[in-house]
Amino acid sequence: MIPSLMSDFWFYFKIGLEHVLDYKAYDHVLFLIVLTVPYVFNDWRRVLLLVTLFTLGHTVSLLLAVYGVVKVDRGFIEFLIPVTIFITALYNVFTAGKGAKKDKLGVLLITALFFGLIHGLGFSSFFKSLTAHLSSKLLPLAEFALGIESAQIIIVIIVLIIGFICQTIFRFSRRDWMMFISAVVIGMVIPMLITNYPW
Repeated sequence: MIPSLMSDFWFYFKIGLEHVLDYKAYDHVLFLIVLTVPYVFNDWRRVLLLVTLFTLGHTVSLLLAVYGVVKVDRGFIEFLIPVTIFITALYNVFTAGKGAKKDKLGVLLITALFFGLIHGLGFSSFFKSLTAHLSSKLLPLAEFALGIESAQIIIVIIVLIIGFICQTIFRFSRRDWMMFISAVVIGMVIPMLITNYPW
C-alpha cells in the first residue's frame, strides 16, 4: 500500500515539476522571472508569499475545472496567459526604482492569486484527462500543487542568484536590472500574444 502511495505521489509531483520546468512551455517560467526580478534575497518572504499565492490560484482553478464547476474556452485562456506576463513585465518597467513593490504589496498579492487562476485554467484539460479515472482528485491535485510550488521555488532561487551576480559583480543597478529583464520578457511575449490572439 505504502509503495503504491509513494509511486502515485511521485507521479503527480513530477508532473507538477515538469509543468513549470518544461522548456517547450516556458510561459510559466517567464511569469516567474518577471514576478521575481524586482526582488533580492532579503525579500525572500515576500517572494515566497507571491509564488505561493500564485500556486494557490493555479490549484483552485484546476479544482474547479476538474470537477466541472468552471468551463472555459482554451483558446481564450492561451491568450490570457501571455497577457498576464506582459502586464507584470510592463508594471516592472513603470515601477522600476520607485519602491512601488513594497508600497503596493496588497495589489501584487491579489494579482498573483488572480494570474494563478488563469494559468491553472490553461492546464485544466490535460489534468482533467489525467485524473478522469479517479473517484477523488483532491490528493493528486495536492501532489501536483507541491510539484508546482517546488519547481517555482527552484526558478525563483535561480533568478535571485543571477540577479545577485549581475548587481554585485557586474554592477547593474537594481533599477536597470529590473528594466532590462522585464524588457527582454516583453520582447519574448509579444509574439505569443500575436500567435494566440483569439479574435
